[in-house]
Amino acid sequence: MSEASLWNGFSAAVRRDLLLAMRRKSDVLTTLFFFVIVTSLFPLGIGPETDMLRRIAPGVLWVSALLATMLSLNRLFAADYVDGTLEQMALSAVPLGVLVAGKVAAHWLLAGLPLTLLAPVLGLQFDMAPRSLAVMVASLAIGTPVLSLIGAIGAALTLGVRGGGVLVSLLVLPLYVPALIFGAGAVEADVSGLGSGAHLSLLAAMLAVAGFFAPWATTAALRIALE
Repeated sequence: MSEASLWNGFSAAVRRDLLLAMRRKSDVLTTLFFFVIVTSLFPLGIGPETDMLRRIAPGVLWVSALLATMLSLNRLFAADYVDGTLEQMALSAVPLGVLVAGKVAAHWLLAGLPLTLLAPVLGLQFDMAPRSLAVMVASLAIGTPVLSLIGAIGAALTLGVRGGGVLVSLLVLPLYVPALIFGAGAVEADVSGLGSGAHLSLLAAMLAVAGFFAPWATTAALRIALE
């Protein structure tokens, strides 16, 4: 199959999921509201101590983004599985892995990208410096695709299983820990003067590995679910 056909299949999968999401705006808004509310509660609960707020800001923003991303994982393949679309995708001329990659990309555009863009605004509540906000945005821009890719594997493995939402959490949370550590650590390292380059490079390496292996693993899990 030509590269143009593969790209057309990928872009069609992205467009389809984006159009479906626009018809169910509440699903997208739930993720964003969860991120905003959870992040905003910490300054209210801890108080106006700016030093403490600056210290906890990277961890709070990253944990909130991680949990918000997990909210939408259950819906990644569930609707297509129920209405038979997933079977049609598996039988189409375009490889299922390409279509899965398109669905993961759409998930990031709907969940990861908005969270990344909101992070600087919410970071102001913690009195973060402009440089720290820039590093935070960079770490989320690199790290949130990793969350979507790993989460897709968990969503595929629990497809059609009763209580799948809980199982997804149990499966993917341990795998999210390295991204959380390096993402939040990038901001802390920059503040301490050590530089964020090493942490961001490790995040980029994780993204490269996840981008290569996650669509293949997700595709294998989906084929098992369809049998």
